[in-house]
Amino acid sequence: MEQHQSPRATHGEPAVYQMKVQGQLSADWCAWFDGMTITRDAAGATLITGPVADHAALHGLLRKVRDLGLTLLALSSSEPRGLDGLAANAGDRPGA
Repeated sequence: MEQHQSPRATHGEPAVYQMKVQGQLSADWCAWFDGMTITRDAAGATLITGPVADHAALHGLLRKVRDLGLTLLALSSSEPRGLDGLAANAGDRPGA
């Protein structure tokens, strides 16, 4: 069975997450979401994007989405990048 690991902080660098929620939040909410970037799309959704230190911090952000009564449409992540521009833990995966 193949195991997929979520992006993890390496060398003190957090993974970058993007949450897409239904509805339009203003940029004033960025302080509530720990300084993450808030952008609205033309379809009426809001993208909340930024670094997340670990799974505990991610759960905290998801709890904030829940507490606001927002509908989570999507959640995606990208791995931190090393100095050479490659994924910092690319060598940890088979075939990489």
